[in-house]
Amino acid sequence: MRYAYKPTAEHARALGRSLRISPKHALVICRALSGQQLAKGKSLLEAVISGRKTIDGKHYFTNASEAILELLNSAEKNAEFKGLDLNRLIIHACVQKGFTFWRPRRFKLRRQQRRIAHVQITLEQK
Repeated sequence: MRYAYKPTAEHARALGRSLRISPKHALVICRALSGQQLAKGKSLLEAVISGRKTIDGKHYFTNASEAILELLNSAEKNAEFKGLDLNRLIIHACVQKGFTFWRPRRFKLRRQQRRIAHVQITLEQK
């Protein structure tokens, strides 16, 4: 899978494929994160997970926030391994809609459609 964002400066990346999170929720979170510094983005996600803050003033996307925070931590470790300055990193995050599958029915309940998202995170040094 190719990365959607092509950085011009030193960078580190992380890719989450086939995450069981809603692509719509992931898109809202990635729009809120893109362009922020790494420390601010991590604190925003931790506040959303704990319930202290909302995104867009409406929702707590805890499941998607936890998955994206894990990816952000992975990208941070990749940047640290490459020797980048962690205080100068800017987040670029994007989401692609993955496949959908049907969860099987149980007893008399109807089967349910589940969605998958692919999330790409790039930390670029400015």
